Amino acid sequence: MTLLKFAPNIYIKEYPIKYAGCHFSSRMTIVKLSTGQLWIHSPCEITPQLKSEIEALGQVGVIIAPGNYHHLHVSSCHDAFPSAQTFICSGVEKKQPKLKFDAILHESKPDEAYASDFEQMLIQGNRVINEVAFLHKESKTLILTDSIELIGDSTPGTNWVLRFWWKYLLRMWNIPKPAPEYQMGWNDKVLAKKSMERIMQWDFEKVIISHGDNVTEDAKNVVHSAWKGIVG
Repeated sequence: MTLLKFAPNIYIKEYPIKYAGCHFSSRMTIVKLSTGQLWIHSPCEITPQLKSEIEALGQVGVIIAPGNYHHLHVSSCHDAFPSAQTFICSGVEKKQPKLKFDAILHESKPDEAYASDFEQMLIQGNRVINEVAFLHKESKTLILTDSIELIGDSTPGTNWVLRFWWKYLLRMWNIPKPAPEYQMGWNDKVLAKKSMERIMQWDFEKVIISHGDNVTEDAKNVVHSAWKGIVG
């Protein structure tokens, strides 16, 4: 079994990645909707074994590419579950012009396929990264990609290159912050603050992030600390 249960009706799958010489991990999230169908966020490559595990949970109804850095395995997921609807964050269509999808994610209005289970908000104000944040209302779980990374002593799968950058150059080791691309790409902090403040008004107690350690305690304060450079 490679899927791990994070909360009632939420499962995660971690997998290793390499980027700019850094070794770390990414994370796929699967939520069982109130309809009984599955909602897959930031999918990894879907192997035959993983497909069987997912199908044991239910029928996949929704595939989400939540950011323009989280889309590489959407085609693999769609091939495995061709009847599912695919929604992408704006910007993904430019990076993958041949990718098949049903709609671009609205900045704040969830599609009716999953609207009863989720809130969503596009984090705006960055010229490098686009990302849609989600709140799973039933479990009070905030689901993010790159707007918070939390990599440190307890994070498995890192190499010396990442540790050097995170400890000595980026000053992000054991400190929750937006990804380096976010930090270099802010071009409208007023708009970004508006997006982040809307998200922080949501009722969440846990945070699933794509890179690093998930947040299971004191979630509101951790998110505020990560975003204090924008929200103050």
